[in-house]
Amino acid sequence: MRDEDLVVMGFVRGAFGIKGWVKIHADTEYADGLFDYPVWWLGKNGSWKPYTFENGAVQPKALAAKLEGVEGRDAAELLRGSQIAVPRSELPAPADDEYYWNDLMGLTVVNQQGETLGKVDNLLETGANDVLVVKGDDGQQRLIPFVEQYVLDVVPAEGRILVDWGLDY
Repeated sequence: MRDEDLVVMGFVRGAFGIKGWVKIHADTEYADGLFDYPVWWLGKNGSWKPYTFENGAVQPKALAAKLEGVEGRDAAELLRGSQIAVPRSELPAPADDEYYWNDLMGLTVVNQQGETLGKVDNLLETGANDVLVVKGDDGQQRLIPFVEQYVLDVVPAEGRILVDWGLDY
């Protein structure tokens, strides 16, 4: 499976218990949304391997999952740090003016004056709204609320996001 065919949905935080369960951090809208996918692709550095999802549980601070073929704590611990992805073809199409975070990563952020602020490096979920983490070529990081007031246009096909945000903010 190629990187561009997959959408990263979280990562393995470590082992959970002694029976081969893994502790998961999921970057999904709903905590247990990852449980909807029967096959997870786990990987590091672009090398992916499929695992069949067997069972899952929502824990107070994380998710726990049992994957087929992962038996015992040592096997689960070997997966620590692996990204969890699902094929893009299995995801529902986003509604108009909605985007998967994965599709925003790496887009160039430009303001109305034509100044390049940097590229989207990450997104944060704050509760009130999502926030774009934009890193400039100079290493400066800007946090831009992903709301209509500041994000004027998102054009993934052109690789850019137009914002109402100054270089000095």
